[in-house]
Amino acid sequence: MDVELRHLRALAAIADAGTVTAAAAELHMTQPALSRTLAQLETRTGVRLVDRSSRRLSLTSAGATLVGHGRAILAHLDAALAEARAVDRPLRLGYTCAVLGQQTVPLLRSWRRTHARTPLNVVREDNSTAGLATGDTDVAVLRTVPADPRIRTEALYTEDRVAALPDDHPLAARDTVSLAELTAGPALPLALWPDTGTASVELWPPAQRPGGTVEVRNVDEWLNLIATGGAFGVGAAGTAQSHGHPGVRFVPLDDAPAATVYLAYPVHPTHPHTEEFLAAVREVVSVSPSGTPR
Repeated sequence: MDVELRHLRALAAIADAGTVTAAAAELHMTQPALSRTLAQLETRTGVRLVDRSSRRLSLTSAGATLVGHGRAILAHLDAALAEARAVDRPLRLGYTCAVLGQQTVPLLRSWRRTHARTPLNVVREDNSTAGLATGDTDVAVLRTVPADPRIRTEALYTEDRVAALPDDHPLAARDTVSLAELTAGPALPLALWPDTGTASVELWPPAQRPGGTVEVRNVDEWLNLIATGGAFGVGAAGTAQSHGHPGVRFVPLDDAPAATVYLAYPVHPTHPHTEEFLAAVREVVSVSPSGTPR
């Protein structure tokens, strides 16, 4: 199967732009040339990659799978070329809801002192791998383990869980709260963050589960929904430490299992300083004071 980098770039551009015309403009090539490139790729893979049934193109399931791998390959190539030219591009640290909570600033300051020539860009990506699967980030801090064999994870530490409540909720003034209290009587629905959140109705026994759930797409939607009284949430302590909100009160949960914080990175690193950064994260976590991660 003779698939070339130009084929992968063409498919990624079509996925991003939604039309051949816009993708061709992005790649600085003609529309017929891009259409031929796409046709070549589909012929060489033996599967249809793009659904042409509507005006705006969309990827088939096979196309989505290939473009995910393709982006990672292109990102890896970019990193290799940058290393070969001895030019440091920023290392991109992905996250979804929080990085390392109270240890985030010490990490960023330490890296700036010791690696002044390699800037660190902290990037929020609202997907299960915080941008690793698509090649948009080089390392990530996650609170769930992605089901992607291209990504390695290691547990860093555990965090207590907190309830996120509207600040006028009857339980918001409490020092601690239990899971059962959150769902007793007339209760708010639980705000769920399916791709990246650590909460689920499985935290409760069947007879005590929330009466309803509401799905959100990211931490901003989660906070705003809770602040306006539309739901309550359950999150990790790092989220509370990183996302203060004037309408949300975070109350420690006294009976919820701890959440694990993971360091995640590609099996094939996409940045020449990946290993150094992983070591820096481990060092910050290992020397943190009592009461914070390890």
